Amino acid sequence: MLHMDTPNLEILQTFGLDTLPNLDVVVLGALELFDKTGIPTLDLGDYKIPLVLGSGNAAVTGRILFDDKNAIFADESTYKRKLENIKGIDGAILLSASGSKHAIALSQDLLSHGIETRLLTNNQEAPAKKYINDDNFFVFPKNREPYTYNTSTYMGMILGKTKENPKNIKKFITDEVDPIIPKNLADYDAFYVLIPERFDAFREMLATKFDELFQPKVSGRVFTPEQSKHAKSVVKYDKELFISFGYDNTQFGLPKNRLNIPLPVDVDYGTLMAVSYYVMGNMQKQHEPYFKNGIEDYVKKAGEAFGITLGVIVE
Repeated sequence: MLHMDTPNLEILQTFGLDTLPNLDVVVLGALELFDKTGIPTLDLGDYKIPLVLGSGNAAVTGRILFDDKNAIFADESTYKRKLENIKGIDGAILLSASGSKHAIALSQDLLSHGIETRLLTNNQEAPAKKYINDDNFFVFPKNREPYTYNTSTYMGMILGKTKENPKNIKKFITDEVDPIIPKNLADYDAFYVLIPERFDAFREMLATKFDELFQPKVSGRVFTPEQSKHAKSVVKYDKELFISFGYDNTQFGLPKNRLNIPLPVDVDYGTLMAVSYYVMGNMQKQHEPYFKNGIEDYVKKAGEAFGITLGVIVE
């Protein structure tokens, strides 16, 4: 039996290959998890020029965490060049959900350079922690999720920085967002998302989610209003829906194809991530199950390419 206060969290603890949840359920489950467990206190240090390292969405999360600071961003392919050519790097922030693979070599190399490193991970037993001071090792809770969803994984790190309240975010979604989501999203095969200017660092993460869930069956583009002024909507398309978050869109897209989603006054990155992912989960729910139909074959082939075994469900 599902508990009234954590129904989505319990779904995530029990789903199987035949019952993969949509992204909206995963969002609410993440918020229920963080409300239940709390968010670890996150100390990003007081570095003058930190090196922020991550791959994929971890790299985007790093840019979100340091979007208001002077930082150097890099991945496993570019960090050596940054270390050699940029003077004054006095600390490093390494983001890695598993704390393994590249994170091991990166943390070891940073230690050999005498650079203090903070590791943000979801794995209490992260192999890379052997090179990290205990005070600089931060483990964030995460849920079981379908492969590539990576929602609780990075949302927890973001909330650790922004200190937003997960219970308040969930209430805003259920009270203010869910009631205004149209029931005809399947009528559109293209979506244009507008997000506030100050959240530009989040654009790549949201665009990536479109790639993972829908492309090429359903197109998704993400821009700020100012970016949208530069020839992004020259071609008009009757089946493209313009969805704006926290912005009253009166300019872009056909007037009948505009959906304005509110954001709370005190919105920060965690709320925007949760609200936008929740809306995307409703797109997923109303369209054909493209992701669910393709993910099993994808992880098999991706695992062969990487020389490892990948699962549809990430524990």
